[in-house]
Amino acid sequence: MGTQGSPVKSYDYLLKFLLVGDSDVGKGEILESLQDGASESPYSYSNGIDYKTTTILLDGRRVKLELWDTSGQGRFCTIFRSYSRGAQGILLVYDITNRWSFDGIDRWIKEIDEHAPGVPRILVGNRLHLAFKRQVPTEQARSYAEKNGMTFFEVSPLCNFNVTESFTELSRIVLMRHGMEKIWRPNKVFSLQDLCCRAIVSCTPVHLIDKLPLPVAIKSHLKSFSMANGMNAVMMHGRSYSVAGSSGGATGSGGGSKGNSLKRSKSIRPPQSPPQNCTRSNCKIS
Repeated sequence: MGTQGSPVKSYDYLLKFLLVGDSDVGKGEILESLQDGASESPYSYSNGIDYKTTTILLDGRRVKLELWDTSGQGRFCTIFRSYSRGAQGILLVYDITNRWSFDGIDRWIKEIDEHAPGVPRILVGNRLHLAFKRQVPTEQARSYAEKNGMTFFEVSPLCNFNVTESFTELSRIVLMRHGMEKIWRPNKVFSLQDLCCRAIVSCTPVHLIDKLPLPVAIKSHLKSFSMANGMNAVMMHGRSYSVAGSSGGATGSGGGSKGNSLKRSKSIRPPQSPPQNCTRSNCKIS
């Protein structure tokens, strides 16, 4: 529970994405298909820019997206240049029924390389529900995306097809680029068994797992899970337990006596003077 007066964030990560492309390719339709989130810009000078927020679930993590629709008209190019500075991901949108909008992607890539170099981007073909009017073949768009190192999606806001998936994939690319793959495994959904094992191992030292009132098979699985996930050391009652430190205690009384004998052997010191009954002539202290 959070302390009184301290706001609790409803998300784990916050990302800013830009939707770029020529005018009338349906960028606004993509934003309108998102039901959740706010649609009012936090800035009062957002003329020519449509704004929408949405929250997606990515491998158990809540990712809030700030989506900015930059107009494709030439007079808004300066606005795109200013908004692209803080962008963390870009969606290049074209209309599959408009060949001219697809040919204009090259111009937008040049703008991005100049004002937002290195920002992850994906290629999005919009209005898939109008495939009977298609002017841009899917294979041509896919090969173009691969040539430019982009992921490719064809979406349909009307049918709610691949819209969320495209945002999710771009979020994954952005977070992995920033080193977030260490926090969770990509494309990994934990099972209920894994979650239970993680909860038990996180608060139980390895050498105390045998004392749990559980079947032997489950205890063995808990030990294997602890070793495989690097959770073989936990803090309990101010002390740190590990497999190396607890192996002696877990082996029984024999292991305990061996450990004690090692400690005693360290405490034994050589005599400082020869015994009194020594008859050898060389047993003298020089």
